Amino acid sequence: MTVPPSLLFVFGMGYSARRLATRLVPDGWQVVGTTRRSTGNLGAGVEAVQWGGEAVVEPPSGAHWLVTVPPDAGGCPAARAAGASAQAAASVTYLSTTGVYGDLGGGWAMEWSPVNPVSDRAKARQLAERQWLEATDGRARLVRLPGIYGPGRSPFARLREGTATRVVKPGQVFSRVHVDDIASGLVALMARPDAHGVFHLCDDEPAPPQDVTAFAAELLGVTPPPETDFGTADLSPMARSFYAECKRVSNARTKAALGWRPEFPTYRDGLRAVLAEESQAAAI
Repeated sequence: MTVPPSLLFVFGMGYSARRLATRLVPDGWQVVGTTRRSTGNLGAGVEAVQWGGEAVVEPPSGAHWLVTVPPDAGGCPAARAAGASAQAAASVTYLSTTGVYGDLGGGWAMEWSPVNPVSDRAKARQLAERQWLEATDGRARLVRLPGIYGPGRSPFARLREGTATRVVKPGQVFSRVHVDDIASGLVALMARPDAHGVFHLCDDEPAPPQDVTAFAAELLGVTPPPETDFGTADLSPMARSFYAECKRVSNARTKAALGWRPEFPTYRDGLRAVLAEESQAAAI
């Protein structure tokens, strides 16, 4: 999909935003992203703006806004810093999380499902979503993401280091998304500045986490780690909290509204691509 060249202003030039920039800059887009440090590699052609999260920010009028900064107890720092000028944006897209749905016992989270956040993190996300909807009179696009993986962020590193685990909790599944499918979905959204509401960028096959690790081990040609029962697994409180919720995430509305399809509809497709890219980079 071709989007007319324009300006993208990113609050929080992180992993997903940098991947998006690699698509936009070659097509003539100007990409400006905030960073907490005065220096840092945000990617070729990306202009850095130092922002610590407190000062007022006024992006150029007519820019597309992408907000990736995590919330705090007061909601979204970017909404507090720039919400007053959000009406001048070509579009405002907020990257949220499917954690706002809470535990669905393995059921499907649709784009129109009611939210029921349980953790403090998810409640902060819901607050941030409300802040952006209020700042834009309901025009904000809320992109709720599941687990993100891609080059440099996948089971391969843990398998190589010998730190990978395969924790098994019966019935537990997670949805996930390759970072390139986030990028292509955001490009599709910017081509539709009139679109608003909730969108899910995710793959088509929710799966147990131990299966993902086993397949990654197969691709590397190594023995997968043994399965460990969730009840006895040595997990951090943060890691254990993720297993407290179980849901399958649907991208039905997003596909219908944007004509978008994930390039990597299963974790198998995505992991093959990740390994190929990492292997190519290592050979250079």
